[in-house]
Amino acid sequence: MNKFDYKNIFKNKHVAISRAISMVENNEPEIVHFYNEIYKESNSTLRIGITGPPGAGKSTLVDQLISCFLSKKKSVGVVAIDPSSPFSGGALLGDRVRMSKYSDNDDVYIRSMGNRGDLGGLSRKAQEVGDILAASGKDVVIFETVGVGQAEHDIVNAADYTAVVLVPESGDEVQLMKAGIIEIADIFIINKSDRPGSKRIERTLTDILHSFSKEDSHIPEVMSVTASIGKGVKELFAKILDDIDLFEKNSKLKKRRLNRYKNRIKSLISEKLENEFWIKEREDLFKNITSSINSVDTPPNSVVKQLISNFKIK
Repeated sequence: MNKFDYKNIFKNKHVAISRAISMVENNEPEIVHFYNEIYKESNSTLRIGITGPPGAGKSTLVDQLISCFLSKKKSVGVVAIDPSSPFSGGALLGDRVRMSKYSDNDDVYIRSMGNRGDLGGLSRKAQEVGDILAASGKDVVIFETVGVGQAEHDIVNAADYTAVVLVPESGDEVQLMKAGIIEIADIFIINKSDRPGSKRIERTLTDILHSFSKEDSHIPEVMSVTASIGKGVKELFAKILDDIDLFEKNSKLKKRRLNRYKNRIKSLISEKLENEFWIKEREDLFKNITSSINSVDTPPNSVVKQLISNFKIK
């Protein structure tokens, strides 16, 4: 195989982008040799998270937002996180099929990834993929995530701006999520608003938001769209741009990116320590220790102590 020329990423060569993303997904060691160079070119790109329950029409909405950004002469990368099978790890990679009309457009790159069991719906590798797309010159990277309740907080660690997509039938979910998703959403979008119940959920959500005090005093807007026919999308797009412009002016965007950077360091440390800890010898030791346990009477901390007694960081 020919040596991979990562510099083609900076030239927006989609074949090189695809190869680099596959290397990240497969944990190929070669990525270590050039990832730092990629990261240096990745910090100015706007990152938007689109999350919400399955069936809310997130992919249709993302498709519409891509067109809106293209109309503003902005290039777009999409990282679509699909639900993975708990058995095979395979994912239903349908987003590229649904958005295939962009396949010949150099200003759009769409990649589907399996979430690989991450409860937050956001693959642990998604941020690195976002870096690659940013380094290719994409002005905007959109993360579309699996909606799995409050674990959607993971998107905060990847996005500058987060949109939560709901449907009129989500009324009960709104009641359940008061202390959860409201903390991460910058805007709420009621999609499929031509269905009955749309106005009711919009009023309910608006009332909740005005009684909920966010630390940064930003009260998310509630907007209704029907993405399948483009209704309300232009107004939504304008609102998103206005919010982001405001966040830039009041330094909120800078603060978020710094927090994301710090959280990312913590995540990488945890991953590195876990990988270094679970070597084959320690896996065998774990099996040996636990094979003789036939009840839950032994304090788990005593087992942990045996396992970590000789653990040293390389």
